[in-house]
Amino acid sequence: QVRLVESGGGLVQPGGSLRLSCAASGTIIRIYAMDWYRQAPGKQRELVATATSGGSTNYADSVKGRFTISRDNNRVYLQMNSLKPEDTAVYYCHTDSGFWGQGTQVTVSS
Repeated sequence: QVRLVESGGGLVQPGGSLRLSCAASGTIIRIYAMDWYRQAPGKQRELVATATSGGSTNYADSVKGRFTISRDNNRVYLQMNSLKPEDTAVYYCHTDSGFWGQGTQVTVSS
């Protein structure tokens, strides 16, 4: 069993920045990919960014150039810059083995 704990969400003004963190603990054999998803009210959960253990990263078109995902063993981070109101959502950490964190709220509003 793997436990994922996110932190770093909050309220920020448009144009501001936040850094999300996710730490994996428990019975970890190997985690190949760690992702960040988000879900806004009334919308489906969507993939935001992925980072593999090999160093590859991928981003949703909506966040390219603004968000940066990074890995440090079993931790994953999401640096979010130039935040927009449409980035408001609950952000979830996820592993390729199917584990989810509890989510952290990000609200972008003036």
